[in-house]
Amino acid sequence: MNATTRAYVQLHIAVFAYGFTAILGDLISLSALNLVWWRVLITSVSLLFFINVIQLFRSMPTKRILQFMGIGVLVGLHWICFYGAIKLANASISLVCMATSSFFAAFLEPLFLKERIKGYQVALGLLIIPGMAFVVNGIQVDMMLGVWVGLAASLLATLFGIFNKILIDEAEPYSITFLELSSAWLFLSLLLPFFLEDIAHLKPSLSDWGYLLVLSLVCTTLAFALSLKALKHLSAFASSLTINLEPVYGILLAYVLLNDSEELSTNFYIGVVVILLAVFAYPYLKRRLEPEV
Repeated sequence: MNATTRAYVQLHIAVFAYGFTAILGDLISLSALNLVWWRVLITSVSLLFFINVIQLFRSMPTKRILQFMGIGVLVGLHWICFYGAIKLANASISLVCMATSSFFAAFLEPLFLKERIKGYQVALGLLIIPGMAFVVNGIQVDMMLGVWVGLAASLLATLFGIFNKILIDEAEPYSITFLELSSAWLFLSLLLPFFLEDIAHLKPSLSDWGYLLVLSLVCTTLAFALSLKALKHLSAFASSLTINLEPVYGILLAYVLLNDSEELSTNFYIGVVVILLAVFAYPYLKRRLEPEV
């Protein structure tokens, strides 16, 4: 198995784990801010078993540490928006909004990496727009705020994916994950005093603890590290487009476990199909148009 194939396998395992995050987020009774606060805290603590923190801070330049911590703030904001969209709408809608990350990546990745814009990537990114139009037309009006928050989550995910791509060779995946998620926890801890209602309901229930452990250890620690390893051999666009498969797993799970189908119309599912066409078309077009890669 060559490095690229191994990277795709690692990424698909991570995406499968990501597919459960929206379901768990819907099942956990905590607010979006509290949920993410606990998620990054538990994940950061779990990573202490894999890295030497003292050696990490001694060996890595301060500038690089601050860069990874800055990306961690973006990760924290992304997850707040992602789970906020779930609370404002539902798991399926939040997942579909995340599929627009390929649209953002088609334009932003060449800008930040100083590469040529590729026409077929732009075309696939633009294909997301009519898909989202169907999605929006297929939901209830009171869920529209959830759509906008979900799109913000998608943009933030694209940005931290690109920045991670730029810095991916500067440290090993577990160290990067620790720096980013621990800084996300510090950032969210600074936000908490401004949200008194969230502080009053910060303690998870017994059932929430079980869901939080699965969310943090399997869907975050493992999945985040695997996706970073894969990013060493894949472009940010390929990564974001593959991660768009998350709605496939998530929506199927939401359909079975959460009865989201009762809140969605046929137009919603037409939009999902259009978006997924872009996902599956990418590997084929890349092989045809970039055979040397």
